[in-house]
Amino acid sequence: MITIWGQLSSQKVGFDKRGLVVGTGKGDFYRNESTMSRWFWLCLIVVGCGRPVEEVPSYSVDQVPRLSHRVDYRSKPFRRLVIMGESTVSGGPWLQQLEERFADVLVSLIREYQNKPVEYINKGIGNNVISPRSPGYIQSTKPSALERYNKDVVLQNPDLVILCFGLNDMRAGMPVDDFVEDFQTIIQAIRHGNDPLIILTTVYHMTGFRSHMPLNQGSPELTRKYNRAIFQLAEQYHCLVADVWAAQGVADWLVHPDGVHPNKLGNLVIANCIFETLVKHCSALSSNLYEKDIESNWSKNYLKVRKQQADPFDPWWKSGEHVLQESE
Repeated sequence: MITIWGQLSSQKVGFDKRGLVVGTGKGDFYRNESTMSRWFWLCLIVVGCGRPVEEVPSYSVDQVPRLSHRVDYRSKPFRRLVIMGESTVSGGPWLQQLEERFADVLVSLIREYQNKPVEYINKGIGNNVISPRSPGYIQSTKPSALERYNKDVVLQNPDLVILCFGLNDMRAGMPVDDFVEDFQTIIQAIRHGNDPLIILTTVYHMTGFRSHMPLNQGSPELTRKYNRAIFQLAEQYHCLVADVWAAQGVADWLVHPDGVHPNKLGNLVIANCIFETLVKHCSALSSNLYEKDIESNWSKNYLKVRKQQADPFDPWWKSGEHVLQESE
């Protein structure tokens, strides 16, 4: 255990090998400390929670990371979203209603925050795989992603595409290199269509690796290999990645008792992960909020104050100068 001493408290605490905060003194150190000390330890716990202490970065005020350049992937509202995937996308009896699917939750968020509605096309197929050479293809629901991407995605002329594959292929034991080769064929073809913004999701967290024959060849380790490959594909083909596996936090209670599908709460977590990925890279999703905020009396007053203090408000993303090339 690595031990850390705080200057504001006599209580000694540390982190165990899992990265969790533990006390090494007697009693409840929250109960006996001053308000300032309690805030100190609260901040310490928040920083250290969920990862080993050696991974927690330490920054001085002048070392706080900042964007090296300004990039906006999308300043115009999205017109049409196509999401293609397997049963987690299509939904099924593990949910009480289809509106609980993460894709539906995501679309409701997009519609709320951009200033124009977005058309939503769900192309999920239960028990679907990436291609005919996936070991799970024979018992899968056809056509595979490789056989249907042109009809289901390219010909729909979307400007936002979300691709959710890897779960069933991982469960079938498909070699990662084969999966990557087929997935990159799909990504390249979609990119050469009308060049939409493409988001790849990582393979979801699941628990039932041995219960669904013949899709019982996967493992947590193979899941990690697939997810590393998905990140590499995204970098190679300039896609965004929504790391839904990380967002789930390996929390088994976010998985349905069937061991494969996220439950209602898991779908909510996944939807918010994808939405977070979008809003961090696409100013279009702030347009509705921006228009309301900028016209408030509070904003007008502080715009004057900031200008007077030589700290003017800079909505650089509204100029369009830092936007990547967008499809119409």
